[in-house]
Amino acid sequence: MGGKSIYLRDRPAFTGGSPQAVYEELWARGRKERLRLRVILAVGALALGGWLVSVWFGVALALAVAAADLLHHWWKRTSAGLWRRGLSGDQRMSRLLRFTLERRGYRVLHARAVPGHGKVDHLVIGPSGVWLIDNQAWHPDTEIEAYGGKLYIDGKSGRLTTDKLHNQARTVAELLSERLEIDVAATPVVAVHGGRLRRRLTANGVSLLRAIQVPGLIRGRQVAQYSREQIDLITRTATHVLPIGTRGLTA
Repeated sequence: MGGKSIYLRDRPAFTGGSPQAVYEELWARGRKERLRLRVILAVGALALGGWLVSVWFGVALALAVAAADLLHHWWKRTSAGLWRRGLSGDQRMSRLLRFTLERRGYRVLHARAVPGHGKVDHLVIGPSGVWLIDNQAWHPDTEIEAYGGKLYIDGKSGRLTTDKLHNQARTVAELLSERLEIDVAATPVVAVHGGRLRRRLTANGVSLLRAIQVPGLIRGRQVAQYSREQIDLITRTATHVLPIGTRGLTA
């Protein structure tokens, strides 16, 4: 086995010198500094509350400030969980889609190969249309913005991300339309895990939003109006024109 763990997939995130490894090292080094700052904030809140109101109010305020600081750092580390493990978030998104959309009559195909354009994480087919979902997990401090309809990630062009999904959606729409002999539109969506995304963005015709917001977007935005029979027909067709990738169809 060469000293490698049989329980972990070989991912760059587990190698020394990777951004994830550096992040873990810096997080461990900063533990004492975080605790020191938390104590300073709590003591300051205690003094301020005791001076303005009472000693007991100061104690309560100090505990609240310390808890808020602890929660802040816990959330920051949790939001980086997928990125730290070198994952994109497809498993988390699969569970979310199962409990939100599939129970409402939507059909979800996972890890489907789009001829000439790689793999799409999730293909959702339902009453509101056909949707392609791509998962992206970024470092929690990564700035994600759009200017003039163009995506920027930490100030650098994110066009490769949007172009790939845009081309996948166009190819899927063409394949389904040709096979079914009707016009089928496929809408591309990027499910963002981590990073600093302050609002829903649209770049190059691709929507970027928090993963938890994706089911609401799909239910609320009516791209098409498909009956149950049409949904089943499109789903069967998609299973033929889009080969199974790493996982396949949900049960």
